[in-house]
Amino acid sequence: MMVLVTYDVNTTDKLGQKRLRQVAKKCVNYGQRVQNSVFECLLEPAQFVKLRNELEAIIDFEKDSLRYYMLGSNWKRRVDHVGAKASYDPEGAMVF
Repeated sequence: MMVLVTYDVNTTDKLGQKRLRQVAKKCVNYGQRVQNSVFECLLEPAQFVKLRNELEAIIDFEKDSLRYYMLGSNWKRRVDHVGAKASYDPEGAMVF
């Protein structure tokens, strides 16, 4: 299933800056950054549970927020890209 993960981390202090880096690093391990604080993650249900637990262990619930958008398995019909950054297909061939 495709899950869009978005986050807003308060970075007014050093701990917030550290949390922001940690959240971004976790998301990179599971998906593709499509905007500064937005990741598209193609996940199995168990992977999503793991990612969610890992992210929620990092954030400060009083200062930060996470949003998960479940786009499901038919996600390609639900995503329309316009603009500068090239779109990608996480199910397509990988070129190194």
